[in-house]
Amino acid sequence: MYNPTVIDHFKNPRNVGILPDPDGQGYAENSVCGDAMTLYLRVADGRIAEAKFRAFGCAAAIAASSALTEMLRGRSIEEALQVRKEDVAESLGGLPPTKLHCSILAEDAVRAAVADYRKRQPGA
Repeated sequence: MYNPTVIDHFKNPRNVGILPDPDGQGYAENSVCGDAMTLYLRVADGRIAEAKFRAFGCAAAIAASSALTEMLRGRSIEEALQVRKEDVAESLGGLPPTKLHCSILAEDAVRAAVADYRKRQPGA
């Protein structure tokens, strides 16, 4: 059902954990299946220096969260907002049609984390 890249991200998730005092934090969930993700961002010099996550869900949800954190590192906030569910799925080498909602979870978490980041900015 899953390709080797998805399995690798599931068994060896990258950047898992809580980022203390993040510059932005976003939460997303799928109320139908129960998958949930919290994304933490640290921004330095206008770019995402660090991204971590905590997720609850199936193998595809964990893999999508892991892949997302790798995709975000080094991007500007505006570039992060350009990450779409298709990009997350493609970075994993594809997801089964019944698991594409996991990449939507990742996209929603980015939007929420960026919104929180912007709220925390002075003068915002």
